[in-house]
Formats: sequence, C-alpha cells, structure tokens
Amino acid sequence: MVKIISDSTCDLSRELLEKYDISLLPLHILLGDREYEDGVEITPDEIYQWSDQNKTTPKTSCPALERAVELFRPYVDANQEIVCFSISASMSSSGNVMRLAAEELGAENQIFVVDSANLSTGIGLLVLEACEMAQSGKTGAQIAQKMEELKPLVRASFVVDTLTFLHRGGRCSGLAAMAGGALRLHPKIVVENGAMIPGKKYRGKMRSVVLSYAKDLEESLKNAIPKRVFITHSGCEDEIVEEVFQYLKSLDIFDEICVTRAGGVISSHCGPGTLGVLFISKSN
Repeated sequence: MVKIISDSTCDLSRELLEKYDISLLPLHILLGDREYEDGVEITPDEIYQWSDQNKTTPKTSCPALERAVELFRPYVDANQEIVCFSISASMSSSGNVMRLAAEELGAENQIFVVDSANLSTGIGLLVLEACEMAQSGKTGAQIAQKMEELKPLVRASFVVDTLTFLHRGGRCSGLAAMAGGALRLHPKIVVENGAMIPGKKYRGKMRSVVLSYAKDLEESLKNAIPKRVFITHSGCEDEIVEEVFQYLKSLDIFDEICVTRAGGVISSHCGPGTLGVLFISKSN
C-alpha cells in the first residue's frame, strides 16, 4: 500500500494520524537562538508563552534534509511508494526538501511530492483523501494526480483574534495597512492560489466574530463534499469552538465534523485565538 506522509503543518490530530497511519516530517520553530522540531519538541502554548515573555513572534523554517531522508528511507528500501504533502511552496521550501530527499535516495520515481498550495487542515483534507485512496489500492501516481484535481476545490479560511503575529511574520500580503491601530479588527484570511489574503473585516468580541464568520460560509458549505469539515483553532475558548460545532451540525451537511488544534508552525504565524472552517467544495 502507498505510504502517506505530510509535513507537520497539516494540523491533523493524533487520533487521525494514528487511524490512517500518517507520518509527519517536522518543520522547525525558532525561538531566539533555540531551534525546535514542530510537534516533537515544543507545544503551541509554550510558543505563546515565549512570545509573551520576549515581546516578539517566533520564526519558522523548513524541515531538515537529513530528517526527510531518514523518514523516507525505510519505505524506499521496502520498495513502497510514498505520496508526501507540503505546505504551499509560497510559504515554505518544505516540498523542495522532500524532492531533494527523493533525489538523494534515488527514488524520484517512487516518491510523489504534492505541493498542497494550502496550509493547516487545508492540507489535512487532501492528506485524508489520499489515505482513503491508498487504502483502496490506488497507486502513488493515481493519488498524486487526484490531489492536483482536488487542490483548487479546498476551501481554507480563518479569522484571527490578533493581527500581531501575521503582521510581524509578513506572510499575509495586504495586511500591513490594516494592522496599524486596528483595535478589535478581525480579518477573515483566505488561502487562494497558495497565498494568504485578507478578506472581510469583522469587529467586536471574538465569540460573536467567529460565529458570524461561520454563518457567512453557509452558501459555500452547502456546496461542500459532505464527507468531512474541519474546525481548526489555535487555542480558542471551548465555548467558541462548541458554538461553531453546533452551528455546522445544525446545517446537517457533513458526515463528520473534525475539531483540531493547530500545531506549532501555524500557531506561530496566526497567533492565539484563531479559528477556521475548512472543507472541500464539489465545484469551483
């Protein structure tokens, strides 16, 4: 069976990783002069604590080539195909590291690298589709081809509680003008063509903002593939997450509503209190 691997930005829960036997290649998180592997050596809450103490935001970097080679080697040696997923190439060179690892192992025809053109569970949605295809006996080439078809149909967006992290990280074009003195301003960030762009601006307390954001998605949600939807957050209050969960449940569209906590890299760039609703659309 084809082995499915993702970099650590897919933000899938431990339960989902274990259920589908997904392996992760960790990106790195830089706190000052100290470097940690995402999801292995540090938690998002520890990252926020460091940020508060040092009045600055973390930096992140792509996975180590040696780590990728080490992860891929057992499957290559067993003559098993691999499909691996990376965060959007415009955000990290993670996918390039995967391709270099395939070259180093002489396994370019065995390892299929998918640039998700997305982030967080926007990647995770594709990863789970790939797992189901692998379980049904599809080849690496067939899975990779299907992922290219699905990529434009992934709908990934989120609202942020604080603009500080995104603004400092410089990952969201068009945000700079919005950041100055924008008290209680919570933009919707949409992933389009592999990049983050600001959308509708919400004002007020995060609890009402998040529910308004979710309700604004209703028409798009009605065109979603009903298999699953993700609520992914970077440390929101339980009550806020539960309200969104109950709202999505009330629409009676989805077979599965998955709630996940964003990992270290995504949390480092979006900051605490961010929440997104992510799904795959039936059509563009």
